[in-house]
Amino acid sequence: MGLLISMIMYPVCKKLESRGASRIIGVTICLLIVIFLFAALVALLFWQLRAFVSDWPALSTKLDIALWDFRHWLAVHFKITLEVQDSWLHDQASQIMGFVGQLLQGTISFTINTMFTLFMTPVFAALFLYHRGFFIAFLKKIAGDHYGEKLEIILQQVIRTYFHYIKGMIMVYLIVGVLNTIGLYALDIPHALLFGMLTAIMTIIPYFGIIVSALLPISAAWTVHESIWYPLGVIGVFSFVQYLEANIIFPKVVAAQLNVSTWATLVAILAGGIIWESPEWSCSSRSSPSQKLPLITWKRGNTGASCFPVHPTSTPKNTIWKTILRILPRYASPTCRM
Repeated sequence: MGLLISMIMYPVCKKLESRGASRIIGVTICLLIVIFLFAALVALLFWQLRAFVSDWPALSTKLDIALWDFRHWLAVHFKITLEVQDSWLHDQASQIMGFVGQLLQGTISFTINTMFTLFMTPVFAALFLYHRGFFIAFLKKIAGDHYGEKLEIILQQVIRTYFHYIKGMIMVYLIVGVLNTIGLYALDIPHALLFGMLTAIMTIIPYFGIIVSALLPISAAWTVHESIWYPLGVIGVFSFVQYLEANIIFPKVVAAQLNVSTWATLVAILAGGIIWESPEWSCSSRSSPSQKLPLITWKRGNTGASCFPVHPTSTPKNTIWKTILRILPRYASPTCRM
């Protein structure tokens, strides 16, 4: 992640240095920009949690009423008495408490690892930016005389590719925000534009972001409308938009920014899951670009689009890797038609 941030901020750092700033000042300004954006994201997350907590008393009252009505409906239509329901709820509560204890232990461990990673990421990013000359010299020695001339071109193209990837992701978030807003507006949810855009922005945080950001419009829907179908409708809108984003919007928009076809993008994601045997490749559209982009980065010289992949640190299976490299470039061009 530190390498990714350093590559994204490299053009900014280079521009500052070209205008007379020292490398230390340039790196410091880049890190301050990253820290400010991250702090703004965290502040937005806590603001949404605080707003949800303030709405919780009204939601709790409605939940109690809905739960009582549901229990009464079970007793009338299925002859399940309230005593049997209370006994079942007590047993389930005991099992849930045991599960919560294990979950808390895992959460504490995950939080410690996350905080350490968040602390070390800007440190690694600063080191990569400040000592980039040494890293390039080291890579030239590894590449040797045969590939040394092409190395600088490849590095510049990788940085450009990451830039276009981030640009594509920003466009994806804007599209998701517009679709969320349209869905919330159709359900007559108050502040539809605010909730739609906030939910799109919070999807930067995988899994947890979309869950927390969805709580606010769900609580607003249940507070304003008496029917439970409106909160369920909000959940349906977000689920449908997330499905479109993962399977249509993300491959289409990001592929256009990277100058590859949607077909090549989808094949690259699936091929990564096969080669490196990681289910996260094929199951999540938000995996790290440092994992996805190596499969869809090509050296495009004057002679055409010759395949020159930038290999990750992992060593893939040679047979599958060679097969993918032999087939994928045929469909890499956006103008290719099957």
